Amino acid sequence: MSTPNAGAPATAWVVYRGEAPLWWLRVLKPGFRHCLALLNDGRRWVAVDPLAGFTDVAVLDLPADFDLPGWYRAQGLTVDAAALRRPSGAAPWGPFTCVEAVKRLIGLRARRVLTPWQLHRHLNRSSPRHATVRP
Repeated sequence: MSTPNAGAPATAWVVYRGEAPLWWLRVLKPGFRHCLALLNDGRRWVAVDPLAGFTDVAVLDLPADFDLPGWYRAQGLTVDAAALRRPSGAAPWGPFTCVEAVKRLIGLRARRVLTPWQLHRHLNRSSPRHATVRP
């Protein structure tokens, strides 16, 4: 998925989850304790889920026009659209968390965004293109 199809929007979706399988995640805001990214290149859906022990990258067996962000919203999760950026130079150093993995995937350079809640607020404050789509 290095380059999207011609005409395909350069957009990712960030999905926020509230589960806290690790005790220390319980200090984070409920509903915003983990995040993952969804990509669609016009042919297939890819989910990138940076977990504590590994990063799960899955090419999903779904039609390209399936509304996967809408499916997650129907499950009661918050989903933000995020433009894919490709900034030049190295990304700033940061601890490798789900938020840092998603920020690097979408090309977001925001040093003070450390938690899923902060990422959600940043994406919704940045521009109308990043607005959360509600059911």
